Amino acid sequence: MTDHQATTTPVLMIAPAMPSPDAPTWAGAAWVGAIDRQEALAASAVELAGAEGFRRARLLVRDGREVAGFVDVTVDAGGDVDPAELGAALRALRTTSLPSAPSGAPVGRISVVIGTRDRPDDVRRCVRSVLASAHDDFEVFVVDNAPTTSATRDVVASFDDPRLHYVLEARPGVSRARNAGLALASGAVVAFVDDDVVVDRSWLAALADAYARDADVVCVTGLVPSGELRTPTQRYFDERVTWARNLERRVFRTSAPPADLPLFPFSVGAFGTGANMSLRRSAAIALGGFDVALGPGTPARAGEDPDLFTRVLFSGGALAVEPSAVVWHKHRPDREALRSQALGYGTGLGAWVAKLMLRPSTAFAVLRRAVGALRQLGALGQGGGGAGAGAGVDQVSAAVDAMGGWPVDDAFRDATAGLKRIELVAALGGPLRYLRARRAAR
Repeated sequence: MTDHQATTTPVLMIAPAMPSPDAPTWAGAAWVGAIDRQEALAASAVELAGAEGFRRARLLVRDGREVAGFVDVTVDAGGDVDPAELGAALRALRTTSLPSAPSGAPVGRISVVIGTRDRPDDVRRCVRSVLASAHDDFEVFVVDNAPTTSATRDVVASFDDPRLHYVLEARPGVSRARNAGLALASGAVVAFVDDDVVVDRSWLAALADAYARDADVVCVTGLVPSGELRTPTQRYFDERVTWARNLERRVFRTSAPPADLPLFPFSVGAFGTGANMSLRRSAAIALGGFDVALGPGTPARAGEDPDLFTRVLFSGGALAVEPSAVVWHKHRPDREALRSQALGYGTGLGAWVAKLMLRPSTAFAVLRRAVGALRQLGALGQGGGGAGAGAGVDQVSAAVDAMGGWPVDDAFRDATAGLKRIELVAALGGPLRYLRARRAAR
């Protein structure tokens, strides 16, 4: 028995990543939260707040700020976790160690930009989490994008905090909203999140360390685990995307193409997602910001994130994936939303490829990788390998059987069976939609 196990502490209470007053209605639902490995191993018992009605729990396991991985464990009727099962799962995870101490200059102020449209409850939760960040110097811009009500303005006004600012961007489009925040930002680094996330308290500090660690890094993304797993749709989406499981700290450069990513620098799933991304402000301005012909709110529907990632790399800058920079994402819970996401990702993928093909400097690179890229269609626009990428519901269901399984009915299977075809058809229409979006942007 190790020293930290010999002396136990009182019961360890863990809060959910995204609290909800509603009890789960699906038998496969999982409670979601984060736990410190050493604290859990030293505790006499571990209880999960608000876990009544859940049979399983997914825990993000950390060693201090370092992410060790995920464990799925049983939850009893009172919301307690079996200490024997949890202890075995925690010890089975990889060991982590702190990276080398950042040797570069500190980044100082970080500007956070939250784009939103008519989702006051989501933005209130997001803002509250950002304002609680453990970082000495930051500011927050909530960009109200083509709103139909004053609800977002009212939410921002309800916070009495000088770090928080309201910005109106009347023209629709996530890219326009992000650019509006970028134009006003005073920080050396600008971090972008979606309104449907909750940021970890150490998120900004982890981003700052990543920039200080490598002077040529101009873009840093982080881990985006699921904050809720209450419905089959949320679980299905979680198993298919790669950015929810990017646990390896990596730095990508075109001068050193990674051998494990044959589509590099178009391996967008390996780079992260716009729900948790940041840029050095000077580099973002030099790149021209986000392409206003891409992204939600345009005919292209998506594609603004991979476009920005590849432009960073082609410019000679480095892109870092920093797993300890965590934000929790709320996936859409219903089947129609999943279909809409497939349409959006497919259309955005086609639009982004069309943009690349219109530029001689990138067209040749795309053609060299075209066959491999087509093989990865069907991963909800986030292809790049990994469990679940491009899989159907039966394969994804099999992949989680070892974690207790999650029941799905025939209606759900029917709703997800055609997603790959939907995305492919949408991708074929993406180029025309991109041309339409470019004309509209002018």
